[in-house]
Amino acid sequence: MTQEGDVDSVVRQRIKGLRLARGWSLDDLAARCYLSPSTLSRIETGHRRLSLDQLTALARALGTSLDQLVESADDDDVVIRPHRDQERGLTTWLLSGEGGPQGMTVAKIRLTQQADPRGTDELGVHPGKDWFTVLSGTVLLLLGERRVLVETGQAAQFSTMTPHAMRAHGGPAEILAIFDNDGQRTHLHPPP
Repeated sequence: MTQEGDVDSVVRQRIKGLRLARGWSLDDLAARCYLSPSTLSRIETGHRRLSLDQLTALARALGTSLDQLVESADDDDVVIRPHRDQERGLTTWLLSGEGGPQGMTVAKIRLTQQADPRGTDELGVHPGKDWFTVLSGTVLLLLGERRVLVETGQAAQFSTMTPHAMRAHGGPAEILAIFDNDGQRTHLHPPP
């Protein structure tokens, strides 16, 4: 089957699945989207070609968007692949995808870089706040002159106008972090 055929089949399955999930018969959905039940049946079974005006009416009737109805069925929308930055000692899994809720970005981060024993770690500053909880290990949070240990099960919140950095302490650490737009740009993208 071609990729176009795969998408076509997935869209038909979604239409039928959404209809059944709502407990609607072919007649119920047909009445909501102004199609005949026989046309709708042929659409769901692949015996009728889908048109844009039918898809738009079906999406509206099913309470979804056209984008969601026809989105890709490959694994990229399911599997979150890590981004590794060896130089910074970070592995990042972007959990919220592009444009998270209300401009926030949720990421799981594995920290391996330890703090510089000479105290020469570069600290960043940006508008906003950062939040994180430690899933495993211990994180050394550098906040200006302060050094705060945040252990497994603990969380931290701080103003990012204070010079700051996060480092692993005593071995790798994993955190679940929430960043606003400024924090996302600063922490999840390597400096130029």
